[in-house]
Amino acid sequence: MSKKQEQGTRGAVEHLGELIHGIKVAMMTTVDADGSLHSRPMWTQDHDFDGELWFFTREHSHKVDEVEQDHHVNVSFSDPTRDRYVSVSGRCQLVKDPRKLRELWSPALKAWFPDGMDDPELALLCVRVERAEYWDTPSSRMVQLVGMVKAALTGKSYAPGDHQSLELDGSRSH
Repeated sequence: MSKKQEQGTRGAVEHLGELIHGIKVAMMTTVDADGSLHSRPMWTQDHDFDGELWFFTREHSHKVDEVEQDHHVNVSFSDPTRDRYVSVSGRCQLVKDPRKLRELWSPALKAWFPDGMDDPELALLCVRVERAEYWDTPSSRMVQLVGMVKAALTGKSYAPGDHQSLELDGSRSH
């Protein structure tokens, strides 16, 4: 990877981290054995994004079975209060690393894992993000309203804010 590609990838990772920061719940979509898609809410971890997303799970769960059959997942983040929407895809794997579990553990997780770090089923899903797409519209409703009115008057379609696709493997960013 060239230095320019490396800087582009690092910039994409940083920007994606800023976009998803503070969004507490994401929807993870996995592929079921019959090929159908299955989505469920997942509690996000409050740590700096470095290209990987981490989620606590039970080692023996349906989503883990799905991930072990097909590692491809999609994770969607939505923050309507900031008009921000992010969809990431990547490959997911089960991780049973006690050190990583301790590093990411927070007391709020006791709601799902009452035995805490002593729960023998406690595990992590790690999603290595390969691609991301986001929609980040202006935060001001007035700016959006002006944009919609302008579109209506000119006959051109309304395109609110910024919509981009990111490749986190450094090969391409647009």
